[in-house]
This record gives sequence, C-alpha cells and structure tokens, in this order.
Amino acid sequence: ERRERKQKLSKEMVEKVTRELEKMQLKEKADIKYKEWLKKKRAEEAEKKKKEKEKEKEREAELQEKRTRSEKIFKEWLQNSRNKPQPALNDYGFPHGKYTGLY
Repeated sequence: ERRERKQKLSKEMVEKVTRELEKMQLKEKADIKYKEWLKKKRAEEAEKKKKEKEKEKEREAELQEKRTRSEKIFKEWLQNSRNKPQPALNDYGFPHGKYTGLY
C-alpha cells in the first residue's frame, strides 16, 4: 500500500508539474503573440500618422499654390484695370444719372 501511495503521489506530482509547465508555455506563447500584435498595431498607427502628415502637407502645398495663383491673377487684373478707359457716365444731365423730380 505504501508503494502504491508513493507511486500514486509521485504520479500526481509529475502530472501537476507537467500541467504547470504547459500553463507556463501557453502563457509565454500568449505573451509572444500579444507582443507581436502590439508591435504590428504600433507600426500600423505610425504608418497611418505618416499618411495623414503627407496628406496635410499636400493640402498645404495646394493652398499655397492657390494663394500664389490668385495673387498673381489679382495683380494682373489690377494692372489691366488701370489701363482700361473709364466708362462714360450716363447721367443725362441729371445728378447721379437719375431723374429726381416729381413723377
């Protein structure tokens, strides 16, 4: 009976140790997978931020280009408007071109 108990006890201890070892291995695998997933997520976030910055730079460049183009067009219009002759006033002899008398 003693031998059987010892064998049974030693068998239980071995099983317990193997279960604990398996749990530790599973936990290590889970930690490794989590770290890989976290690394991947961080890389994706970094890529996303990089793309957003590039889009923002493109928008800024477009706005700057639009501003310079509109300034150039405005300056051209200003130059051309100085050279254009003034239109003749159609006042027909009345002040401000309107009849201001009785109906």
